[in-house]
Amino acid sequence: MAPKNLQQAIDEAGNAVELLRNSQIGSYIYPVVPADFQNWIKEQRAWRNTAVLYDQSHHMDNVFLKGSDAIKLISDTAINSVANFPVDKAKQYVPTTASGHVIGDGILFREAEDEYVYVGRAPASNWLMYHGEKGGYANLDIEVDRRSPSRPYGHAVARKYYRFQIQGPNAWDVIEKLNGGPLEQLKFFTMSTMTIAGKTVRTLRHGMAGAPGLELWGPYEDHDLIRDTIVEVGAEFGLVPVGSRAYPSNTLESGWIPSPLPAVYTGAEEADYRQWLGADSYEATGTLAGSFVSDNIEDYYLTPWELGYGSFVKFDHDFIGRDALEKIDPATQRKKVTLAWNAEDLAKVWASLLDVDGPQYKFFDLPLANYGSANYDAVIDADGTVVGYSMFTGYSSNEKRGLSLATVNPDVPEGTEVKVVWGEPNGGSKKASVEPHEQFEVRAVVSPVPYSTVARKEYQGGWRTGYNN
Repeated sequence: MAPKNLQQAIDEAGNAVELLRNSQIGSYIYPVVPADFQNWIKEQRAWRNTAVLYDQSHHMDNVFLKGSDAIKLISDTAINSVANFPVDKAKQYVPTTASGHVIGDGILFREAEDEYVYVGRAPASNWLMYHGEKGGYANLDIEVDRRSPSRPYGHAVARKYYRFQIQGPNAWDVIEKLNGGPLEQLKFFTMSTMTIAGKTVRTLRHGMAGAPGLELWGPYEDHDLIRDTIVEVGAEFGLVPVGSRAYPSNTLESGWIPSPLPAVYTGAEEADYRQWLGADSYEATGTLAGSFVSDNIEDYYLTPWELGYGSFVKFDHDFIGRDALEKIDPATQRKKVTLAWNAEDLAKVWASLLDVDGPQYKFFDLPLANYGSANYDAVIDADGTVVGYSMFTGYSSNEKRGLSLATVNPDVPEGTEVKVVWGEPNGGSKKASVEPHEQFEVRAVVSPVPYSTVARKEYQGGWRTGYNN
């Protein structure tokens, strides 16, 4: 009998590592949005030099929380405080398991007194849905609008909201022309409204590339009108729509690790959750990729400090995982860094595609090289000891570097040369996204996060930089 839930899928596979390392779901896809509008290099350079339009309408879940108990559910499951969370503000949402390990993260928008919207990947939305259903919250309504299908095969796709971002050095010029005049630059993660093409649009003050920008959303039926108007008005200022190929690579420069493995595959406290999650859930079908391999799934779990979320942990409220986190000394935890890959070594990886006699290394796609839902490549020191994980890998044409976001031991200083073991052992796993290959050790330098000097010095904080909210 086919498994009906995550726990049954684990049991059938033998263990969680075996289930995830050999998943047949294929590559993680950013759905519906065309791969590119110009080419990915021009699109990357536009977010640094002019302005870009990101279409975020399709790759994230929306969870709508309504009722006086909504804030209690959020407080009960978030490591960060909600003591200061007024209407028209947004906040990072980071839940952990009872053992204090991260499940995922996303953004919470407080749209009205008792109305919130979570926007992000499935692990955190599933956690909210489960606890909202099981937690005895009498005055709470929850509705989920799942991400668009990865492979719609031409079928119509609709969401409740469209969601765009206008970013880059010229972003505010575009925004003010859309607005028909000056627009107040509110504080970071503050919400308001504006009018575009006669439609009222909700806004969130955002910013990247050291410049103010906005996230915009409204009813999905207005998607085409709003998008086309932004593109038309933005042309004067060099605005470029960004396709799904370049879009996820922006985080290599700005420093957010988007896809840690949700730490739900073990633990007595999460046993019922594993039975609640379907066999078709993200947690049951996602892929675990990379050169770091352990039979113990808990070796892939991460604490908030290891992902750069340490400043979010606030013990001013009771929440799932608090007891475990209170026992952790932050100084002992791994830290988030950027790894700048050696150009000569990375060139060898690419050149192996053309070497008819030599080894072929794991394909390094451009601009994003990830080949799993959660990526864990071993980072080793000069002695071959594993000192961390490289977790999100690709190429930035703005920096002209291969980069990866990683978490490494606290005693590994910036400037240290380490090696990233690229490719999986024994010729590769049975994942659909893996071709036969050999491993290769790529030299890399431990560097700051965010890697971009502009981002590091001028970002106003938030979910990318570890801003304390």
